[in-house]
Amino acid sequence: MLDKELIYVKGVGPQRAEVLKEELGIVTRGQLLAHYPFRYIDRSEITHVRDIPAEETWVQLSGTIVNMREAGTGRAKRLTATFRDETGDLELVWFKGIPWIRDSIKLLSPCIIYGKTNIFKGRLSMPHPEIEPLEHSRLLAGNTLRPVYSSTEKLARKGLNSNGIAKLTRQVAEECRSFITETLNEELLRRFRLMPRSEAIIQLHLPSAMEELEKARRRMKFEELFFIQVQLGRQKLAQTKEERGVIFEKVGELFHDFYSQHLPFELTGAQKRVVKEIRADVARGYHMNRLIQGDVGSGKTVVAVLAALLAMDNNYQACLMVPTEILAQQHFESISGLLARMPIQVALLTGSTPRPARREILEALKQGDRMLIIGTHALIEPSVQFHNLGLVIIDEQHRFGVMQRAALWQKAAVPPHILVMTATPIPRTLAMTLYGDLDISVIDELPPGRKPISTMWRSDARRLEVFGFIEEEIRKGRQVYVVYPLIEESEAMDYKDLQDGFEALSRRFPLPAYRISVVHGRMKSEDRQVEMEHFSKGRTQIMVATTVIEVGVNVPNASVMVIESAERFGLSQLHQLRGRVGRGAEQSYCILMTGNKVSAEARTRLETMCRTNDGFEIAEVDLQLRGPGDIAGVQQSGAMNLKLADLAKDQQILLAAREAALALLDSDPHLTHPHNAPIARYLIELSKARGDWSRIS
Repeated sequence: MLDKELIYVKGVGPQRAEVLKEELGIVTRGQLLAHYPFRYIDRSEITHVRDIPAEETWVQLSGTIVNMREAGTGRAKRLTATFRDETGDLELVWFKGIPWIRDSIKLLSPCIIYGKTNIFKGRLSMPHPEIEPLEHSRLLAGNTLRPVYSSTEKLARKGLNSNGIAKLTRQVAEECRSFITETLNEELLRRFRLMPRSEAIIQLHLPSAMEELEKARRRMKFEELFFIQVQLGRQKLAQTKEERGVIFEKVGELFHDFYSQHLPFELTGAQKRVVKEIRADVARGYHMNRLIQGDVGSGKTVVAVLAALLAMDNNYQACLMVPTEILAQQHFESISGLLARMPIQVALLTGSTPRPARREILEALKQGDRMLIIGTHALIEPSVQFHNLGLVIIDEQHRFGVMQRAALWQKAAVPPHILVMTATPIPRTLAMTLYGDLDISVIDELPPGRKPISTMWRSDARRLEVFGFIEEEIRKGRQVYVVYPLIEESEAMDYKDLQDGFEALSRRFPLPAYRISVVHGRMKSEDRQVEMEHFSKGRTQIMVATTVIEVGVNVPNASVMVIESAERFGLSQLHQLRGRVGRGAEQSYCILMTGNKVSAEARTRLETMCRTNDGFEIAEVDLQLRGPGDIAGVQQSGAMNLKLADLAKDQQILLAAREAALALLDSDPHLTHPHNAPIARYLIELSKARGDWSRIS
């Protein structure tokens, strides 16, 4: 019944069926029932005409329509009517659908009207109200919660605005009530006091009371999050218990020599803990799939280098894939420096690598030379062939699509171990949902000697004061970043912002006493590299840039980060930019420049930045402000197609769902017990709908 097409439902027909398919992807009855309302209107309150506020507001009234009249011609034609209750009159007005509305209104019959009032030329009216006869009103039945559905202009033209969809859904829900099957087992329903699925879906569309609606929403949120956790848990089970991995049997000479002789600093306790976790993973014979979370400057790169040395000690090759050439170059320079006195080849492969060098690198990889290769998407090209790839390290993996990662993963006969690194702190709930199939390590200590960055918020009115502070820091021998926002939709405008800023700085910090580098996305790669090199070598004191320097620039002597139009940045990006300073032993500063007026949300972001340097606290605030939709590139994840659950607000439900999913897989990993048949059946439906990338990290 649920799989039957809507075209055969009374009142739908071919045209409505086609527009539902085009606009909402809804073809069957079951798909319509899965199109949940996004909010509800409580229609329990009746307002009297005399009590309507003197501003635009939504109200519900009970009374009669006492007269109607038409005025105007053509497009200016309108229908007006007088609505009356015991306290006064209100004008109703329609500009569209006049013949149908005129014929449907019964004068002097008791009715309920609902709509938004409008004030025109000092008079109160209500355009296009909803009207229903009092005798048929759900108000009399005590059913006052009205669902509101998302619709489109195209749907509305076919009579399928929110009210039209609600009417159709009520009809389908009544027809299909007895065909909605359960997806959870009896134990879960009892343990978590969950409403049966059929009742929950009916309540979502036809809520009888707020209490019942909340129970229905809780039930369906639990279901959404539970099945995500079961899917992630099964992937993890396959990778850690069933997917054979290469074995790094020994901790050899390369690892020991580097650790004891060439480490430039003592590892923090957090770094040592993560290295131990990696060593345990790669020795057990199963595929490692580990995510390292660490704030900017926490020392993830050194941990990655130690992991690569473990691979090479066991005669395997390792690669590090990063999203941009700038970051690849930065990693190449820092890792080459770390391994300069080691008998290891460190190679860089990007789109800009000259052909002769490229041929040499590809030949060495093919021959099985002991090599750590660092590169961009160039690593996944068919011409790149490894002799025995044992470890893949991916930096900022959310910038890569799953198919790109798969192409690299498949370059070895036995799947290589996967180590994912991110400097974007991920809130706990998001990590459990996005990366629940990965083991997660957190580097939550900064290297000794690092001072917390002092962050301050300044308006344009204090710009001269900020210029004075910049001058003081430059006199101390320090360097300064000045960053402008880059928003793709208005690149020309942003480029102008940067140019204007550069000119203002050039007037305040003139040659020959000061030199300024400029870096932006319109420059050629080699020109950008030259400018960055001037800054990193200390030949220029100020770098004016767009957000291309968000990752991949490491200048320990830079002590000031000025972020212009800081209100236009998200919290995560502000935190990333701030991490470009504070890399040396000197006190560093981040100055957030804004206009004199900012929105309430922007104020929260700016105050959060000034209050804390903790990336995980910042990530939690970011999740509350933005929701999970675009944090950490989640749009790439099939796990995030949530219809009801909200990771920012439903943390307790997520924790309960995760606990239940892990307990289920612990007792019945393959879901073969008859008791779990509803769960197994529904998982098959879900896997058909989303495809299977489960073996790709």
